[in-house]
Amino acid sequence: MTGWLDIRRGEAPLVIAFPHGGTGLVGLDEQYVSPWLAQLDTDWWIADLYAFAADLGATLVATDISRSVIDMNRDPSGASLYPGQATTELCPTTTFDGEPLYRFGEPDEAEIMQRLNLYHRPYHEALGAELARLRALHGRVVLYDAHSIRSHVPRLFDGELPQFNIGTNGGATCDPALETTIAAICATSGRSHVVNGRFKGGWTTRHYGRPEEGIHAIQMELAQRGYMAEPAELTDANWPSPLDPRPAIRPVLEQVIAATLDFAKGQA
Repeated sequence: MTGWLDIRRGEAPLVIAFPHGGTGLVGLDEQYVSPWLAQLDTDWWIADLYAFAADLGATLVATDISRSVIDMNRDPSGASLYPGQATTELCPTTTFDGEPLYRFGEPDEAEIMQRLNLYHRPYHEALGAELARLRALHGRVVLYDAHSIRSHVPRLFDGELPQFNIGTNGGATCDPALETTIAAICATSGRSHVVNGRFKGGWTTRHYGRPEEGIHAIQMELAQRGYMAEPAELTDANWPSPLDPRPAIRPVLEQVIAATLDFAKGQA
């Protein structure tokens, strides 16, 4: 752990990234309506949920910076990943529900550039370096971008989100065999899943996924109900709820990661 960036190196051909698990506001607390609101949309407990992968030799890359400060999974140019659909910006100005984050003024272009240089670029330089390190050792590597979100966010999607949301940007970021294998495991679990539904893979998946060069990228967005309680109405007294000590979806994730490693090692 170095400051806000945590890199746990393994030698297996798999990198698991956690761009949204952090809550650090880097001294900007007073700019927000409240720290709790600024941390509301965190991918809660996501690194804990996948901690078992370190024992399998995976490399884990996590940031402690809150997505409300800067979103590590957005295009650094500020271009929308989902044109025409509701989303949040590189430096978000609202929560997923559309509530304003800032007490006074929103970050200007100079502030956004500063955050980009301090956090977004170093995060991706580190992530890229780990992929290059492992690619030099293996015929192919997989980048698994790990995410989670509340099951109901009406501003972003209708109804209840499927439990497992697999994103490969329409099949462009990885070998079809990897996408098919992971989808089959999720389907066999008996829980809902979708491939390239509302979440098709963010900037990380799209930027690094170059299967023709031996780097395969896939995003997994989990509905948080699979590993923590989701109160009907969120307050600073009940959210975030604790990580379930025996998450219902853990066995499925263990199968997914094992199958991803098999694919990367050419054993699928």
